[in-house]
Amino acid sequence: MWNQINVNAYEGMIAETVSYGGEDGREVRAYLSRPLGAGPYPSLVLIPHMPGWDEFCRETARRFTQHGYAVACPNIFRGFPGDTPEEAAASARAAGGAKDSDVMADCAASLHFLRSQPYANGKVGVIGMCSGGRHAFLAACTVEGFDAAVDCWGGGVVAAPEELTPQRPVAPLDYTARLSCPLIGIFGNEDFSPTRADVDRLEEELKKYGKQYEFHRYDGAGHGIWYYFNQLYRREQAMDSQEKVFAFLEKHLRI
Repeated sequence: MWNQINVNAYEGMIAETVSYGGEDGREVRAYLSRPLGAGPYPSLVLIPHMPGWDEFCRETARRFTQHGYAVACPNIFRGFPGDTPEEAAASARAAGGAKDSDVMADCAASLHFLRSQPYANGKVGVIGMCSGGRHAFLAACTVEGFDAAVDCWGGGVVAAPEELTPQRPVAPLDYTARLSCPLIGIFGNEDFSPTRADVDRLEEELKKYGKQYEFHRYDGAGHGIWYYFNQLYRREQAMDSQEKVFAFLEKHLRI
């Protein structure tokens, strides 16, 4: 996938912030990137991580668009005070995080928005990193209509009863039986959340319910394998895992 572009083909994209309606009149504000051209194109809902609705999210959206995907990244932290991604994410963290119910509503609205676009091929996946990976798994289990899901080091999928909160009242693991699409997981074996034991526990549940999934676990890596902006980045593991994610999405979203 990497660098396998046709240098003789037309290429272009547009990226902008947009708004669209959600449940109960709730407005969703999102960063939308999409290829320019006839299409049809598969789509992705990219859920922001706890560092916020940040440059990494925008660049990741454009990276997928470079490979032919329309991507909507909703600002799940819009209800928290702050003028920068870090400030809004810090406010959200202090409040216990965005409510799962609100994030799932944004995911559902984003899915319906993408699927209704004239350039869409009708297939929509969901992807997230860190807390966004947890949300991606939760969305694949509780939001009807996703065709593929990508969980990148999603911490908190496995949670003990004492770790549950009003914002996160149910461990996503408990919804595994409702997983409605193929899943790919990217994990570092030195991660603290999820731990190896957490990933083992999730895999047990997926096998128990006969779900279609593939996990890729990397030695020499912990949390945030793709985070080129800090010390967590692991170049070889990042490139290999991104190739695997692109192959997975091509298989399940491209017609």
